Amino acid sequence: MSDLRKTVLGLHAKRSGSVATPQSFIPTKWTKYFDKEEQIQIPNGTFNLYSRGKKGPILLCLHGGGYSGLTWALFAEEIMELINCQVIALDLRGHGKTTTNDDADLSLNTLSNDVLEVASKISEEKKDPIILVGHSMGGAVAVETANSLESAIGLCVIDVVEGTALDALSSMQSILRGRPSHFKSIPHAIQWCYKGGQTHNLEAAKVSMPGQVINVKTENLAADECDNIDPQAIESLMNQRSTAGSMNSLTEVAEESEEIEDSEKYNDCGKPPLPKSQRTDLFKSPTSMNSEDVPQYKWRIDLSKTEKFWTGWFKGLSQKFLGIHVPKLLLLANIHGLDTALTVGQMQGKFQMQVLAKSGHAIHEDQPHKVAEVMSGYLVRQQLATGKDSFVHQEHVD
Repeated sequence: MSDLRKTVLGLHAKRSGSVATPQSFIPTKWTKYFDKEEQIQIPNGTFNLYSRGKKGPILLCLHGGGYSGLTWALFAEEIMELINCQVIALDLRGHGKTTTNDDADLSLNTLSNDVLEVASKISEEKKDPIILVGHSMGGAVAVETANSLESAIGLCVIDVVEGTALDALSSMQSILRGRPSHFKSIPHAIQWCYKGGQTHNLEAAKVSMPGQVINVKTENLAADECDNIDPQAIESLMNQRSTAGSMNSLTEVAEESEEIEDSEKYNDCGKPPLPKSQRTDLFKSPTSMNSEDVPQYKWRIDLSKTEKFWTGWFKGLSQKFLGIHVPKLLLLANIHGLDTALTVGQMQGKFQMQVLAKSGHAIHEDQPHKVAEVMSGYLVRQQLATGKDSFVHQEHVD
């Protein structure tokens, strides 16, 4: 059971690189990875999306619960180097900068209908075929949508399997309660995202996390405030100590020299506990803060209030995935996540599967190049996309 939960909730993988400093957590603007941001109006709301590329099939990317379209930033950059395609990353209902008539309705049917309507609008302008790519909750939405989207020619699901996901749901509320509810600044949020293990790739954390939190006062998405950050002011803020004397500064967390294999090193949720150096007033709840430590950012969506939809996202997912008649790719962080139905289907050649070890749950953030490499190879073999010179070179290297 602990192995299954590690797959869904994220592994504590070792990290490499130089010692982190306050400057390490300055956010990165989305414009580094995407060409443009635009909004699509449908009857139920206004949907925000980020896009890159102008030619080739459209990779319509759907994020997991709590994330935003910016979770696909590094992946978009990598896959555009390998194949001719377009990447469109959507902010789903209740997430990012998307606004709807009912942001609280995250039922699978509603989310899927949203994607269908947005895809229809995209197809009015672009006649290119669509390949659905979904991570976690977004993977379930992609599967549900693929059955009804006529322009869909391919499907890629990242780290979500019915049995694994359903088993993990009993632990999700305690996982969510263990997260900080507020952050003092955007860099503090990025620091937690990386140090707390939500992503093991600091570059990904710097562009993805600002899409997950909003300004407490203005309710603007943090991603829209990245240009307003004063690096010197942030360094001062992150290095200051609280009057109570508890550590309130950026602390380099000692990393494990090897990947943790012993399940006893994990808490009862199957996820490594937050290092003690991070359990400080950087991330305290508002009621326990001093007046000078007033939080500035909070989560865009309160995932704990979406519990009634969780089972509906994943129940029946395996059979629906197997029943879709387009080329399918399943990427997992752990081989133990494969349930019986998918094991049989994989042996029968109904889909391609790839396990990318040393990744947490957000594989596309942890290893964007590898995910792009595997996906582009699959799409070219299935004749759904054409490779660029760099893709051909990579194939020879492998």
